Amino acid sequence: MTRTGEYVESGAAPEPLDGRLRALLDRGRNMGGPPMYELAVHDARAKVLAGNRLCSDGPNTVAVEDITLESTGLSARRYTPSGIGDPVAVVVYFHGGGWVTGDLDYADNVCRYLAAGAGVEVVSVDYRLAPEAQFPAAADDAVAAVVAIAATTGGVPLAVAGDSAGGNLAAVAVAQLRGVVAVAAQVLLYPVLDSDTTRPSYRRSSSADGIGTREMEWFLDHYCPELQERTGMMFSPMNGEDLGGLPPTVLLVAGHDPLHDEGVDYAEQLRRAGIPVELIDHPGMNHGFFRFESVLEDYVPRAAAQLSEAVVRALSFRS
Repeated sequence: MTRTGEYVESGAAPEPLDGRLRALLDRGRNMGGPPMYELAVHDARAKVLAGNRLCSDGPNTVAVEDITLESTGLSARRYTPSGIGDPVAVVVYFHGGGWVTGDLDYADNVCRYLAAGAGVEVVSVDYRLAPEAQFPAAADDAVAAVVAIAATTGGVPLAVAGDSAGGNLAAVAVAQLRGVVAVAAQVLLYPVLDSDTTRPSYRRSSSADGIGTREMEWFLDHYCPELQERTGMMFSPMNGEDLGGLPPTVLLVAGHDPLHDEGVDYAEQLRRAGIPVELIDHPGMNHGFFRFESVLEDYVPRAAAQLSEAVVRALSFRS
């Protein structure tokens, strides 16, 4: 397992949160208003939508087209890098937002960076949101989307990626489709991998860091209110007894994120199963930091370049 960036072991205290993020979060808190876990769903969605303005437009060397996936009816957005010839792979991407919020704009800058930096075509897929469509609706959509897109690649390698809840959907889809769809790599950005809120990183993180235990419980309860359903691999991909046969993996975590330790633990599980893993740790960052490029204008492009290089390396294992 390759570890890049400033690596922090599972359970270890990270360095302080980046001062620019701390100032941004403090400004938001000083403006007042209830925390996410006290909001009605429509207000939470509006809050996340307003946060899209903190993202940059990403590289402008990418052609963007809104499409509908045949056979699924799901809305999607295709990102094609310009001036490089044929893309080296097609990446199916699922945005974050806790399965409750988020849209195709949520991870627009990440998709642009991946397309331009890794030379891949990215297809970002919108999926049904909870609580209107609870578990396993989003997971079912993710599986259907990967199958539909895989049928159109014409032999170009296929990777599956996502951030946060979208990282969960990516990992679930890849695990469910082992032996059915050839996936060359999975790319997981601060993903949800199970529902265990007792890990040390949950105790370290709080709402003051952007997202804490109470926010995560709010998302979990809206998406999958039945606790017994959270233990299976359709929800918790790291709970599988056999992780063999999964593709090379890029896994990115952030120090000030309740999900940090499950990401580190999953990387170790994959390594023990013989899966090539590259774990990228950003100890001074928080959950979803790619969305805060307005204050991390130098950091996010560097992090995106590092991520893109890791994606290219992961794809090379099965090229």
